[in-house]
Amino acid sequence: MGNPKAFLTIHRQEAGYRPLHERVSDFGEVEQTLNSHDRKLQASRCMDCGTPFCHWACPIGNLQPEWQDLLYKGKWKEAYEVLENTCDFPEFTGRICPALCEKSCVLKLSTDEPVTIRENEAAIVETAFREGYIIPKHPVRNGKKVAVIGSGPAGLVVANQLNRKGYEVTVYEKHEDVGGLLRYGIPNFKLNKNIIERRVNLLKQEGVIFVTSTEIGKDISAKDLVDSNDAVCVCIGAEVPRDLPIEGRNLKGVHFALELLSQQNRILAGHTFDKDELINAKGKKVLIIGGGDTGSDCIGTSNRHGAVSVNQIEILPKPPVHDNPDTPWPMYPQVLKTTSSHEEGCTRRWNINSCRFIGENGQLKAVEIEEVSWEKGENGRMAMIPSGKKEIVEADLVFLAMGFVHPTQEGIIEQLGLAVDNRKNIAIDSRAAASTAKVFAAGDAATGASLVVRAMAGGRKAASEIDAFLSNK
Repeated sequence: MGNPKAFLTIHRQEAGYRPLHERVSDFGEVEQTLNSHDRKLQASRCMDCGTPFCHWACPIGNLQPEWQDLLYKGKWKEAYEVLENTCDFPEFTGRICPALCEKSCVLKLSTDEPVTIRENEAAIVETAFREGYIIPKHPVRNGKKVAVIGSGPAGLVVANQLNRKGYEVTVYEKHEDVGGLLRYGIPNFKLNKNIIERRVNLLKQEGVIFVTSTEIGKDISAKDLVDSNDAVCVCIGAEVPRDLPIEGRNLKGVHFALELLSQQNRILAGHTFDKDELINAKGKKVLIIGGGDTGSDCIGTSNRHGAVSVNQIEILPKPPVHDNPDTPWPMYPQVLKTTSSHEEGCTRRWNINSCRFIGENGQLKAVEIEEVSWEKGENGRMAMIPSGKKEIVEADLVFLAMGFVHPTQEGIIEQLGLAVDNRKNIAIDSRAAASTAKVFAAGDAATGASLVVRAMAGGRKAASEIDAFLSNK
């Protein structure tokens, strides 16, 4: 390492967020950046720790110490080349990854001041784009064709990896634009869609073919797709949100979180919606059910709409603020997370169960909630204990942000006509009524809902398996 003792004198410095009063009035990215000098100082804090737990914790196996050292020395191009070897799209992970690496950084474990790995990663890739280090690559074609169903993070990684190995890759997307969750599930204030466009345009220049507004199993039969390609990779994500089937669920004003988020992203892209379709929180009392990142995104979006009030409830207990003895390293620390959206204004409550939605003339007016507690049963599992303490919370809009149901083989068969074996990343074409190893799965379609970075790791794994299969390795 260039300066193995820098961590002793230089403290962690985050770029922070744009001023609150400024950012809540637009959908621009909230996160700021450091100047090049301060960024190199932050990279110098990466110590010669011997065993880089950051690398171990990263789903895609980033070589953080190597590119931190190059960044510290001002070798931006070399730093990007090392980063690109393991991460297909650092501009995505550098913005939205929860930084599993930082949770395992030796400086996190010892002083609670981890290296700013995620921010440094974003700085490297943005410099690479700005300075022209990233140029289209044109591999020699091998004559084989691969179809990718879904253009989310897993699908884009599969396409990128196989395209660069010489395969002719066609990506099919049922929506009007490419990006999947990145495009429709993540607000612009976390990931500006120009960042996606920049990468997609590069992939197109390199030879990847994108076919949008095309649904497999509807516009193109799964059998035809399998028959016309040497391999197919299913990357359709985990698309079924977890519902809350309580009284009043059908009232107008109760929505899944992604109904709000995807519509808002489409509006920012220039789409228009009829009055009856439009979901807008302006002047309304908003209740968000679910305490995770998706719920946080609904908070930020509602505040930008001009909501009168925003409440977020979570059925589980409030996590500890700093350290959690129940989740020691190397487990992911289950501690209280306060996002930029939380800072913009909301009331948060924990140990709250939703009992029923209350309406008038078909329109949501309130939600009955109940305080609960949690106890460990004889089987070792936590059980929810109702308290009987109920109350009515006024609400004009409710957004359900409770995660997604794990995709099933039956669900994928119904959607695509393909039976996917999630254990082996290999599928059987049920319509052909014959066993085939031509169909693979990656990302949330194979593992269930998870992180973008894990979907990207799954995409790399599937691409490697497809290449081995088609190369007879």
